[in-house]
Amino acid sequence: METMTSEQSILVVGAGAIGGITAAILHRAGYNVEIMAKYDDYADLISTKGMNITGARGNFNCRMKGWGTSTEGMTKKDLIFLATKATDVIEITKQVLPYLKDDGIIVSLQNGICEDDIAKITGRDKVVGCVVAWGGTMHSRGDLFMSSTGEFIIGYLDKNIDSRLQNIATILSVIVPVRCSDNIMGHLYAKMIINSCITIAGAISGLHVGEMLARKKIRKIYIEIMKEGVAVSLGMGIKLEKFGKNLDFYRVIQKEGWYSDMKRHLLMRIIGFRYRKLRSSSLQSLERGKPTEVDFFNGYIARNGVALGIDVPVNSAIVKIIHEIETGKRKVSLTNFNDPLFDRFN
Repeated sequence: METMTSEQSILVVGAGAIGGITAAILHRAGYNVEIMAKYDDYADLISTKGMNITGARGNFNCRMKGWGTSTEGMTKKDLIFLATKATDVIEITKQVLPYLKDDGIIVSLQNGICEDDIAKITGRDKVVGCVVAWGGTMHSRGDLFMSSTGEFIIGYLDKNIDSRLQNIATILSVIVPVRCSDNIMGHLYAKMIINSCITIAGAISGLHVGEMLARKKIRKIYIEIMKEGVAVSLGMGIKLEKFGKNLDFYRVIQKEGWYSDMKRHLLMRIIGFRYRKLRSSSLQSLERGKPTEVDFFNGYIARNGVALGIDVPVNSAIVKIIHEIETGKRKVSLTNFNDPLFDRFN
């Protein structure tokens, strides 16, 4: 298998915070990279004025080839990074697949678990899963802020680490450190559980994380989301990795009794304090009139739980409420947690 070099071609699909910053830093490092934006005027801006990147990896302007709705003239790529919203993943994968070389790889940088959907289109051997554990914000089109450093974790869905994966790690390491894993689904699933709690509960209530986890009822709901998530992962044969190297979901949920329950609530309070000012990205989507990624978070747990015959009432209830907010049947409000679906947590 040919190794990746700066001469090989890369396409980053999605010019938001993660995609834009990723493309810009790779371009600055000398890689042959182009970027695809959802809107033509943004693609034109990237090609002419460039993107202004600030924050953890320095302040610079990056101008590169930007593609919009038309891909006429695009050449085939060795590597495609998908950094769109999860809700766009099926459509965009179909759109860019003709531009992937026969031995090329697609790397999913999305939130949630999108790898299965991508693999149904491309084949599982062409997909690399990726956990993005660093932060970015898009202040406006072309104005991107890298808010924190961290790491990437990458891995194949069904194969062990090889030189091809290590070469992808080398490329991404110009942005943040990279870990290769033989259990990428365990890492992806662990992050998905956290998103199912923090991101989606924030969209239901409109509160910051600290405000939510100061309330005992919501802490109980968080814990139940985790319990259902772990039960489904076991049913799917997925071994969960620790989230952030420290949060062990098995230890969090394994014991019952007042002392273990007290420790769980203390952990929730600590998380609430650490991320007290964090505002849900799904809430921001709702405020812009856009759909959330709930189907790739709680929805993933709910669907697979139902398929396996595992009870998942809390995750199913959250999916229902979010879809009702998206369709205008409900408003974003803390009172959503007064729904009879959550009475047992009073």
